[in-house]
Amino acid sequence: MQLLENLFRNAVDHNDDTVEVTVGTLDDGFYVADDGRGVPEAERDRMFERGYTTTPGGTGLGLDIVTQAAAAHDWELSVAESSDGGLRIEITGVETPSVDAT
Repeated sequence: MQLLENLFRNAVDHNDDTVEVTVGTLDDGFYVADDGRGVPEAERDRMFERGYTTTPGGTGLGLDIVTQAAAAHDWELSVAESSDGGLRIEITGVETPSVDAT
């Protein structure tokens, strides 16, 4: 899925050292978090804008594509600091099929 690919690539491209990426579940979705340098809170609203980049030569399209993919599924995105001080992007509003235990 393009959304996950872009989130993983973003974690690698925007951190100087080796970065660990974690995917976990939420009650109504999932998150992708890393242990990198994070994003200052003041920049978090802008990071999903088309063309916004902090990397020389970057296109600023990666997280815009994430936004478009989430919108296509009626999912919501939110940004926070991960427990390791890096970036955590939460994707919520994800419907999961119910499992019949019988």
